[in-house]
Parts: sequence; structure tokens; C-alpha cells
Amino acid sequence: MSLDIKELRNMTVGELAEKEKQLVQELFNLRFQFGTGRLENPMQIRKTKRDIARVKTVLQQGQGIDQTEGAKG
Repeated sequence: MSLDIKELRNMTVGELAEKEKQLVQELFNLRFQFGTGRLENPMQIRKTKRDIARVKTVLQQGQGIDQTEGAKG
């Protein structure tokens, strides 16, 4: 199950940070399983890395919006 970008944009910054922390932990576990030969689907690593990138992108975009709103008003 891949994360939907619309779903991520509706999250708060705190929720996004928590989601990123969970995904990083999941990636660590997947890499550990891969190293020990117990990972059934290696594509899960790639999917998790992409989900982390999506969360980071939404966080970065949110910071940019906050900064431009502060400059305008």
C-alpha cells in the first residue's frame, strides 16, 4: 500500500513527522530482513523509500508555503 499524496497533504506537520519516523523504522527493519535473507518481497524496500520521499516533499512544500505567507502578510 503506497501513500496517497492527497492523504499526506491533509496531515499536520506533526503527523507527517511521525509518519516519516515510522517509515524510517520500517525501512531499517526491511533492510535487516533483507540482509538476513528473510525478506519475501525486496520491492518493499523501494516502496518504503519512495513513501519517505513523498512525506519529505510534502513537509518541504508546507514549509515553503508558511514562509511565503509570512513574507506577504
